[in-house]
Amino acid sequence: MNDKKQSNQIDIQLKEDVAQGTYSNLAVITHSSSEFVVDFVRIMPGIPKADVKSRIILTPEHAKRLMLALQDNIRKFESLHGAIKIEENHGPQGTVMPMGFGPTGQA
Repeated sequence: MNDKKQSNQIDIQLKEDVAQGTYSNLAVITHSSSEFVVDFVRIMPGIPKADVKSRIILTPEHAKRLMLALQDNIRKFESLHGAIKIEENHGPQGTVMPMGFGPTGQA
């Protein structure tokens, strides 16, 4: 039985450059019938161009698991620190633009 427990464990490695993280203040989510694509973007005020800093591709099942995990963690965070407030500054297609940034151009 002890061998079975050990075989189900995953040894997850965190490389130093990845451990530093990448800051993002906007996520753009698209999907097809077989995958969800989450692009993490960093936008800066007064700069009309923003680069995708990271792209994560998930199966629909993993996307839903991520959503549930985020909901659970947000609930725990808010129970300790109070409600997270979201500004009502909406950009294209109803997306919430961070820090009061507005759209800077059209593609």
